[in-house]
Amino acid sequence: MRARVPLTILLSGLFFLSKPALLRSEPPQQKKDYLSDLEADKIRDAETPSERIKLFVSFAADRLKKFQYELGRTAAERNRPEMLNSLLNAYTGCIDDAADLVDLETEKQSNIREALKDFQAKGKEFLDTLEKISKSGPDLDSYKETLRDAIEGTRDALKDVDEAGKKLAPPPSSRRKP
Repeated sequence: MRARVPLTILLSGLFFLSKPALLRSEPPQQKKDYLSDLEADKIRDAETPSERIKLFVSFAADRLKKFQYELGRTAAERNRPEMLNSLLNAYTGCIDDAADLVDLETEKQSNIREALKDFQAKGKEFLDTLEKISKSGPDLDSYKETLRDAIEGTRDALKDVDEAGKKLAPPPSSRRKP
């Protein structure tokens, strides 16, 4: 019986310590694992959907530049294949999130024309870069599948952007009355 009393006290103490976590009214915001805290804050703080799309595209550009930098390095590293695949996955995540936002904001008929132009221009550059790497990149076998996914994801995103441009209502025109 004496052993039960400390156990009961211990369990009730654990319950009271964990109670605030149980009483949360909303789940905590999940940060995308491929975004830094600063990047996640920038996305969250962006005032318009257009700004958020542009941020995701710029983060994708950053991941692709880092990937190219790592490809060009000659220092032998143990975890090089993992790092290259991780950078490509992060690039693809940014592109996918930008495309998802485009789809969502197109349904809402939000004014994202500027972001679409930016996405189209940079997306074509990204695709050219990825396709060049797929033909003659160093250590290609270690990231071939991830690269193929990145190329496919970029193509799909560019199709989504093209379709969104067609679906969006035309911008208001200013008509002069004579």
